[in-house]
Amino acid sequence: MTRTSRTVRAAAGAALVVPALVLAGCTGGTAGETTAPAAEPDPDATLRLGLVLEPTNLDIRHTSGAALEQILVGNVYEGLVTRTQENEIVPSLATEWDVSDDGLTYTFTLAEGVAFHSGADLTAADAVASIDEVVADESIVGHDDLTGVASVDAPDDTTVVITLSQPNQNLLFALTGPAGLVFDEGDTTDLQTAANGTGPFSLEEWNQGDSIVLARNDAYWGDPAGVAEVVASYIPDYTAGVNAALDGSLDVLTGVDPQLAPQLDGTNGFTLTRGKTTDKFILGFNNAVAPLDDVRVREALRLAIDHDALIEAIGAGTTQYGPIPELDPGYEDLSGVAPFDPARAQELLAEAGQEDLQLELTIPSFYGTTASTFLVSAFHDIGVELTVNPVEFSTWLQDVYANGDYQLSFVNHVEPRDFGAWANPDYYFHYDNAEVQDLYAQASETIDADESAELLAEAARIVSEDHAADWLYTGETIVAVGPGVSGFPVDSVSSRIDLSSVTIAG
Repeated sequence: MTRTSRTVRAAAGAALVVPALVLAGCTGGTAGETTAPAAEPDPDATLRLGLVLEPTNLDIRHTSGAALEQILVGNVYEGLVTRTQENEIVPSLATEWDVSDDGLTYTFTLAEGVAFHSGADLTAADAVASIDEVVADESIVGHDDLTGVASVDAPDDTTVVITLSQPNQNLLFALTGPAGLVFDEGDTTDLQTAANGTGPFSLEEWNQGDSIVLARNDAYWGDPAGVAEVVASYIPDYTAGVNAALDGSLDVLTGVDPQLAPQLDGTNGFTLTRGKTTDKFILGFNNAVAPLDDVRVREALRLAIDHDALIEAIGAGTTQYGPIPELDPGYEDLSGVAPFDPARAQELLAEAGQEDLQLELTIPSFYGTTASTFLVSAFHDIGVELTVNPVEFSTWLQDVYANGDYQLSFVNHVEPRDFGAWANPDYYFHYDNAEVQDLYAQASETIDADESAELLAEAARIVSEDHAADWLYTGETIVAVGPGVSGFPVDSVSSRIDLSSVTIAG
């Protein structure tokens, strides 16, 4: 079967992509993009963008997380394919692709006239080398997503052939992320501090601790970016972000705290948009340590939480109850698995022999205190004393994500279709269920999308019934868009913000 886009980005094609680790709310916003201003766009404009989470370095090959993806993927770096705001997989550096009937061979045709920011021409050899490196090197982000790749070949300069050892339902999706980014073979750019991609923007400078500056790539092979420059300022404090918007320092503020959103609504011409996301705000349990290795304790903690009341306190979001959000394949309403029932929670703790239970919650400090304060109160009501340990995100990454040194954790998992975490016992949840792992493997190897979704739903129900974590809520994204700004994405179904279509009226 051959796939092409209705808006193919060939040499003179269109531009696409989407946003990331941000919350959200409010007036006048609908799925899609903001309303175009009446005045003509200024091609020399600078977009001043407020973001929440700054990357620790720029090496997207070896550093995971939304901070890098949201600013670099699609804007600076591109892959063979990409995703739209509707989560549809469409062409990017490849104008089309063909999948063999057995699902083992993917043949991509590259766009012509593509060059890296360094000036070097893109060839199929660059794509082959980039994907081969991910497959061969376990330290590269996305390595696990490409483990079924048997070979990558370039029959000619414009053709890339990926051969699998077994079908992989998620291959194209994986190629839309860091695993599929194409780099210049043999390039000596220090990716820790610089970048050399093919995207509509080039990296102009990184002022660590402050901002990243992108410049329009005037030699871009597709449609040119709508602004000449983007200054992305990192403002992890929600109140400071609102103040920066109000004092005229920003054109767009992402990650608007729902409780602060009314301060911006209609003020100084700002409009608030509410967008859908696959952001999963997860109360993580370390399933490998006592007492959380006891399913009765985990279930008790879930039953203690009134999810509707929590969302009301947060100010935005929808309930989830399982590892798959509503926008992803395999979603099922699992609210019946863990309804609010504090009396039953106390019974379960008693059955588990847990009296005067004390637990610690490790949470990145930029999330504020609303969720943690709510959890402290909810757990107190069932006789559990919860201590909150707010830490820098870098500390969370090291202690919780890398070392698994924690009991409870709270963090936003922004990437769609990331169910594989529950099939990986080495992931920081340390959840180990052979049946779930087998179902996920079957879902990944099944060519039929509907059958794959059914297998994922079955696996997700098991994970929820095992109470491997609590999915506190699915986030909504509130973005404050200033006057004259058009084309800024509303929905946030992926860890990237497409800045190429943004314009500012002159």
